[in-house]
Amino acid sequence: MSWPRITPVAADWAHLLGRKGAARIALIPDEVLSALEQGGIPTANLNEFLAVDLAVLAPAVADAIGLDASHERLLDTLAMLGSFKPLRRHGLIAHALYDMTAQSSNPDAVAHGLATHPSDMARGWAAQWVAYSGWPLARQLQAQVRFAADPHFGVREMAWAAVREETITHLDEALDVLQFWVQDDNENIRRFATELTRPKGVWCAPIRALQSNPEKALVLLEPLKADPSRYVQNSVANWLNDASKTQGPWVEALCARWLNESSDSATHYIVRRARRTINKA
Repeated sequence: MSWPRITPVAADWAHLLGRKGAARIALIPDEVLSALEQGGIPTANLNEFLAVDLAVLAPAVADAIGLDASHERLLDTLAMLGSFKPLRRHGLIAHALYDMTAQSSNPDAVAHGLATHPSDMARGWAAQWVAYSGWPLARQLQAQVRFAADPHFGVREMAWAAVREETITHLDEALDVLQFWVQDDNENIRRFATELTRPKGVWCAPIRALQSNPEKALVLLEPLKADPSRYVQNSVANWLNDASKTQGPWVEALCARWLNESSDSATHYIVRRARRTINKA
């Protein structure tokens, strides 16, 4: 499956691609920070992500995709960003852009511009739009496929976070849909399925149904027990490590069975990481 390509970075900023992100926010070069805040390049690491002034980036992105950068809806949102935690600020901006796009004369073109923008943060805002759509879960998940496969780690994280609450509410439906995702050729798609359903989760609400009954998700886990991708292996291991904090004996039994069934080094790696909380105990 293919999706519209991301808009290429302008020639003036092309030399900044492939850089190693600064070890500290204070060490980010002015040229890099300026390019980030103009929406010209994607972030290279979390430090850059946190350093960007969203009150500068959001209007630049709005203007680039054909929205009014001085629109009252956007300005009101930017004025109150300081009252919220960093990750929440992105959701507020995404919602403002969503509302503005609905009022535009060509919403499809605006949405395409945001979803293919060179800034990973802009594409992350597009991924968050499904949370405001009112669509059923299956359609929300389908809309996230392109963002789940995005080449940038930040967009992929925003993609699963955007459907986390809906997944918790409709868990059985989510598991039915995602069982096909873990068969996908794209490692990012496979990893999305496990990361979205992690029992404890990262910076998000837990899935209590999986904390108490993790076996419900075996339809996702079993196909990945010897996955060749280290990216997927780590996610599966983290999933099981989450589960071990409430259902340790179940995780121990599953790991023992997997080792008995598979001699693949990937399985051994997953089991070793999955048991890290159990081993500490």
